[in-house]
Amino acid sequence: MKDLYDLRSYLSLLQREGELLQIDEEVDPYLEIAEIHRRVIAKGGPALLFTKVKGSSFPVVTNLFGTNKRLELAFGRKPQQFVRDLVHLTETIMPLKMKHLWDNRHLFTEGLKIGLKEARTGAILENCQSPARLSSLPMLTSWHSDGGPFVTLPLVYTEHPGGRGHNLGMYRIQQHDDTTTGIHWQIHKGGGYHYHEAEKLNQPLPLTLYIGGPPALMLSAIAPLPEDIPELMLTSLLMGKKLEMVADPRGGHRLVAFAEFAVKGIVPPHIRHPEGPFGDHYGYNSLQHDYPVFQVSHLYHRHKAIYPATIVGRPKQEDYFIGDYLQDLLSPLFPLVMKGVLELKTYGETGFHCLAAARVHNRYPREAFACGLRVLGEGQLSLTKFLILTDGDIDITNFKQLWVHVLERIQWDRDLFIFANVSQDTLDYTGPSVNKGSKAMMMGLGKEKIRDLPGNFSGTLPPDCTRPIAFTPGTLVVEGSAYNETPELAAMLSQWEGVANWPVIILVDNSKEATASTQEFLWTLFTRFEPAADIHGASSTVSRFHVGLTPPIVFDCRLKPWYTDVLEVDEATRLLVDSRIHTLLPPNLR
Repeated sequence: MKDLYDLRSYLSLLQREGELLQIDEEVDPYLEIAEIHRRVIAKGGPALLFTKVKGSSFPVVTNLFGTNKRLELAFGRKPQQFVRDLVHLTETIMPLKMKHLWDNRHLFTEGLKIGLKEARTGAILENCQSPARLSSLPMLTSWHSDGGPFVTLPLVYTEHPGGRGHNLGMYRIQQHDDTTTGIHWQIHKGGGYHYHEAEKLNQPLPLTLYIGGPPALMLSAIAPLPEDIPELMLTSLLMGKKLEMVADPRGGHRLVAFAEFAVKGIVPPHIRHPEGPFGDHYGYNSLQHDYPVFQVSHLYHRHKAIYPATIVGRPKQEDYFIGDYLQDLLSPLFPLVMKGVLELKTYGETGFHCLAAARVHNRYPREAFACGLRVLGEGQLSLTKFLILTDGDIDITNFKQLWVHVLERIQWDRDLFIFANVSQDTLDYTGPSVNKGSKAMMMGLGKEKIRDLPGNFSGTLPPDCTRPIAFTPGTLVVEGSAYNETPELAAMLSQWEGVANWPVIILVDNSKEATASTQEFLWTLFTRFEPAADIHGASSTVSRFHVGLTPPIVFDCRLKPWYTDVLEVDEATRLLVDSRIHTLLPPNLR
């Protein structure tokens, strides 16, 4: 939106709308702010402005986009409509007619507003630290198991060393000392590609770390755009005006004129340093690994700069709402870049990469399979662990409806594909080692169902299994003994006669918790199994190199010994916030 040219204009809007709570009590960026934030977002509460932060002169703001209402305030509906109209034009422009162009003239008018604009000066240049003092920033430590303070809303800008475009991404930044940080470039991420190219040339990669700025800048850094679409253009589109840039007097990258902070430096080649652990958006700890090092030369900040942050952890957190908004914004593009894919949904309840669903064409035999491969071959979607495909006219955002529809139609001997020995998201520890794992693609095709699904359990369970709960028709959730005690239990359960009429069985550590809601079911199921290791059938056959299974199909979703810990608030932090809650938050948020 045109009026939201920086963070402060957005905060003013939130204040007017009653969507900003100012907290003037002193709070600690070590664990305390994070726990206050978690309690507020769990209640659908407002953005939080902490004006007095221990150890820093800069205030901290969190929960900027933690509800659909605030996303609507930040961006409105105009960007979505522009994308839809643009896609419609590309689909209908041929044969070319002047009337058609005239009817769509508003697109060309809006398109002229998109781009970058050179400014003579900018607020970002008001103050400069050289050498930088990163300890002056109120970086948050969110979980007691974290390896240190992190920038949790980092906007990392790099340029391809060969001049082939820029990348603005959100890659976590862990402070090592006053002038160095880690830079968590994962596989399949644009900034990591730039660094890879620079390393091949034995050159350092210049990097600018923005913290704060226009809401559109923050959203663009998160957006899973194709590699050849520049994120700063998306920023401009979301703003509805050109993005102002200003030259850095010290040279290097131009700067976003109205960012709150801009940290500049280089990432030298072939240097690694331990980074992490970190409580990530899957709801588990990601472990310590070696990552490149960002060497900071100088730091710019605005006068009375405001430091934005977020907290990640077990869904639903703020990133859930952002992810859903981005899907709505970009979904009209999916049929253009992935032919045959009519609709796509990634599920934030699972951390997004663990589960996706697509509604596809199946006009000729197995066209749906080809559509699925297009999804698994597209950018960050290639890290999807489990993909569900349907050609049905159903709402794929309604997981229960989708799941039942697929179970009524799937042919288990040919419609479940498991791809072993492939890349897996860096934060997913269900595979045999970091970045390695497997994928599954599950299809339920056809207008007519081929089976009725059981809805009530009246059978028997093998030893070490208990508390069966029918979560949906055809899906039985069963509680089993711990994996390290009975690793073979899932295979045994798949062959147990007392459950033979159930197509799918989910084996979990606690069936009551796993079925408390659809959100809990999705999180428990899809973040706790690896397809090639944890899917079992009553029997299997190999025909033409395809492995077919006979139901019941058991998903072993028990925690395994090599999984990382589930994120939990430590007792000391919980008690601290409990003791202060009446002075920090109003009654409706306690």
